[in-house]
Amino acid sequence: MNRPKKSLNPNKLMYMVSAVDLQGCPPGTQPEIAIVGRSNAGKSTLINGIAGSKIAMTSSTPGKTRMLNFYSAPRYRLVDMPGYGFAARSGDEQVSWQEMIEPYLAARENLSGLIIVMDIRREWAREEENLIRWISPRQLPVIVALTKADKMSRGEALAKAKAIQRSSGVEHVMITSSLEKKGFIELEDMAFNVFIRDAEPSIDESQDDGSDDGETR
Repeated sequence: MNRPKKSLNPNKLMYMVSAVDLQGCPPGTQPEIAIVGRSNAGKSTLINGIAGSKIAMTSSTPGKTRMLNFYSAPRYRLVDMPGYGFAARSGDEQVSWQEMIEPYLAARENLSGLIIVMDIRREWAREEENLIRWISPRQLPVIVALTKADKMSRGEALAKAKAIQRSSGVEHVMITSSLEKKGFIELEDMAFNVFIRDAEPSIDESQDDGSDDGETR
């Protein structure tokens, strides 16, 4: 008996376009979630985990993402941003990073929230705190996604998540592991509920046909 294959990309995420400035970004017709974090935090791996397939390129060399990479789903986009804290970048590259990232975070009207990606073995640090303070005038919701949870026991991971929650003041702290393929469904559900549902009332109202819209994202 032939069984139907599971979708390799259950959330229908696909690469859309890359940009180096606001002018190169796609039209702001969908809510966007910015994926931010240190260069070695595992942002691209996190996107692949949410997608259920390898749509974002990963590298063993930190700092390979040098553009804003947009990934589209039916009702939202993920935006993979260049990592911060990569000391090997030249001064010109750091200026270019600021010119690319800061205008997007400050002025992108359809930006609905941030997922701050952190290696679970790290502590909440100045870089993350500065990012939270810098984005605070926009009052955007934030989720912290802890990666590489397979590097410690479940009890240690839960304790670390609570510690990050206390030190960051961020309500939603999620645990993921690409090796164990855990936490991505919960993270996507949390991001959709926190960032997207409240950001698209006009879309829901205009497309409401009386059917359940909760599964197509």
